Formats: sequence, C-alpha cells, structure tokens
Amino acid sequence: MCRSIVTLRGAEPVSDEEVRAAALQFVRKVSGYRAPSKANAEVFDRAVDEVAGSVRRLLDGLVIPRAAAPRAGPAKTPPLRGNGARTAGR
Repeated sequence: MCRSIVTLRGAEPVSDEEVRAAALQFVRKVSGYRAPSKANAEVFDRAVDEVAGSVRRLLDGLVIPRAAAPRAGPAKTPPLRGNGARTAGR
C-alpha cells in the first residue's frame, strides 16, 4: 500500500481537493509516473478525474455507524520471549 495515500473516511466531511490529491497519488502509483509526458497527460488527467469521481461517490454513499459503546477487548495473549515461546504471566 502506498504510504502517502491517507484514509479519507471519517466523521468530518472531505474536501474535493483531498479527494483529488488521493486520486492523483493512486494514479501515480498505478501508472508509475510522477508526472506524465505530454503524450500521456490527457489519459493521465482523465484517470485522475475518474478515480476522484469514484472516490467521491464511495465516500458520499458510505454509511458510517454511530460510535458504539466500548466493549471488552479480546483476552490478552502473553508476550513472546526471544525464542518464540510464550511467557507465563510475569
């Protein structure tokens, strides 16, 4: 996963600039071009526009549940020792 692509889903609305920036990073990663040549600029820009549109529709259509009451987490597993064996509760 490209580390420069950030999660946009959340409680706060996402700007069109943030959506376009994420789309640009995605297209750069997939195409292997940071900036396309003049011969590829049109198809590159069209791909960014299409990805941005898809991302916007996705974000606008997601149903984000309200915060649920905190639940008890899973039982803790004892940490591993250097040899890979589990340690008994220290």
